[in-house]
Amino acid sequence: MTLLPWTAPVSEQVRMLALLRLADGWTREEVAQFIGVHPRTLGRWRSRLHREGEAGLSDRPRSGRPPKLTVTQAEEVLGWIEDRSPRDFGFVTQRWTAPRLAAVIESQFGVQLHKRYLNDWLRRHGITPQIPQRRPRERDPRLIEAWVRHQWPRIKKKPATCTRP
Repeated sequence: MTLLPWTAPVSEQVRMLALLRLADGWTREEVAQFIGVHPRTLGRWRSRLHREGEAGLSDRPRSGRPPKLTVTQAEEVLGWIEDRSPRDFGFVTQRWTAPRLAAVIESQFGVQLHKRYLNDWLRRHGITPQIPQRRPRERDPRLIEAWVRHQWPRIKKKPATCTRP
C-alpha cells in the first residue's frame, strides 16, 4: 500500500505510525510494505528518533526556489480561469492563453511568470488548454434536426448494389 506523495504534516504522522508499528512487534519488512517505503528508511527514522527525539521525525526544510505565487494568489488565479472571462481583464476574445494569464498575473500581483512555466503550472493544477467550440449565433437545433431527418436521406448516396456478372 503506497501513501505517497505526502504533505509535511502527514509525513510526520506516517513516520510516527511506522515507528509505533515497529514497537508493537511488526517486522521491518511488514511495516515498510504497509507504509510504502524501503526498510532502510525505517532504520534511518528510528535512529533519528533516538538521536533527536520526536523533533527528529519532523519534516526537514526543502531546498529549491519558493513559489512566486502565494497559496491565496494561486487560488485566485485558478478562480479567474473557472469563473471569469478574459474580456473582464480587457482582452478581445473569450479564450484564456498562457501569455494572457501571465499578463494578468503581472498586472494584478506584480509577479512575472514565463508562459511555458505557466502552462506546466496549470497542468499540475488540473487545467488543460481547451478551445471552445465555435457556434454560429443563428444556429437553430429544430431546423437542423428537420434537415437531417428529411433532406439528408434524400441527398445521401445509396450504396451501389453489387451483383455477380
